[in-house]
Amino acid sequence: MTTMPTWVQLVYLACAVCFILALKGLSGPKTARAGNLIGAGAAVVAVIVPFTYLDLDHVPLIVAAIAVGTVIGVVGAQRVQMTQMPQMVALFNGVGGGAAALVALLELDEMIPHADDISWFTLAATAFTILVGSVSFAGSIVTFAKLQELMTSRPVVFPGLPVVFALAGIAAVVLGVLTVTSPAMWIGIVLALIGLAVGMLLVLPVGGADVPIVISLLNAFTGLTVAASGYVLGNVVLLVAGTLVGASGTFLTMLMAKAMGRSVSNILFGALKGGSTLGAGVASDRPVKSAGPEDIAILLGYADRVIIIPGYGLAVAQAQHTLRELVDVLIARGAQVDYAIHPVAGRMPGHMNVLLAEAQVPYEQLIEMDEINGEFKTTDVVLVVGANDVVNPAAKTTPGAPIYGMPILNADEAKQVVFMKRSMRPGFAGIENELLFEPTTTLLFGDAKDSLSKLLSAVKAL
Repeated sequence: MTTMPTWVQLVYLACAVCFILALKGLSGPKTARAGNLIGAGAAVVAVIVPFTYLDLDHVPLIVAAIAVGTVIGVVGAQRVQMTQMPQMVALFNGVGGGAAALVALLELDEMIPHADDISWFTLAATAFTILVGSVSFAGSIVTFAKLQELMTSRPVVFPGLPVVFALAGIAAVVLGVLTVTSPAMWIGIVLALIGLAVGMLLVLPVGGADVPIVISLLNAFTGLTVAASGYVLGNVVLLVAGTLVGASGTFLTMLMAKAMGRSVSNILFGALKGGSTLGAGVASDRPVKSAGPEDIAILLGYADRVIIIPGYGLAVAQAQHTLRELVDVLIARGAQVDYAIHPVAGRMPGHMNVLLAEAQVPYEQLIEMDEINGEFKTTDVVLVVGANDVVNPAAKTTPGAPIYGMPILNADEAKQVVFMKRSMRPGFAGIENELLFEPTTTLLFGDAKDSLSKLLSAVKAL
């Protein structure tokens, strides 16, 4: 291992501090952009520094790989739609885990001739990086395929899956121990292959609203592998950055699981026991009360208190700008209007916050579930735009329902509910929403952007 000059260690320490400041900046909307730029700048510096003090081989190939990766990242970030953000996060996260596993395999190859001089802890960290990095890569690719609808988003199970998963887990532990006691390249390669299998078997049984939570968990896995590889390479930047990602990813996973009212173990292994967050997914033919934009405009135009509940359908329709215009008109007419934000609305944490921030909605109007739930009883009209499961009373009233126990927004307590939907198809959890059939609920069918445009015109005409 090459000894780092003092100045390099100081630069790496500064980069590590910048990563901490970046994470702190991301905790609030006003500082998020600056935090993101600080983190990105520190990452660029950390990548450049090795070229200044190491005698690297194959520099042209390294630079070419960096250039290709940069182009792919820039083009991908510019072209990705808001609705595809979770897929991009899953894909980028998987690439990070896979890269860490490959680096660990290369390090293992260099360690083998000097195995007697390598500490057992370093070999254990190497085995951990190979295994968990492979798990993260395979699992992230499966989650990407599920969210991108390249495969079914429903849980995929087969007879004997628990046995196969258990055997793969035992094999991974045995190979990990062998990597420490008798390091060999073939052991490392087989360990990586077992890790790929474990990653697939871990994610395949997960479906429905649980997929974004698994993305967060796999992100934590990738962070831990990066931290372990940082220890193996003696690189403080990787160690600190990986620890930050691992810790924040773990914390976020726990928060999301709590928001779903379920445990992480139930999310990962519920389908193996016959449970799932995905129902039948069949459109209901039960009668509902519906109305046109003009009738809904009267409800909204003369309401004193309105709460908007945005969901994934709003992102799909790219209707956030039209919704903001409608809210501005209602406020100008004297109504008090806020947006109720559920922790797992959309396909990833903060999805609705980012979507509405893109439409320049004042952050003060975005109210979290715990703060706004008590206000629904005094609300004249609740407008649900593209959401479903996060307002489904089955979470409170139907034991055995896939989402039972999940905290929801209490839209059913409002005086009137306007539900904007394209059809009667159920939400992401695949179950019927009893709120649709309540006498206080009126449905407005159609594409969210088109319906909101007509609703906006009708309110202006009042």
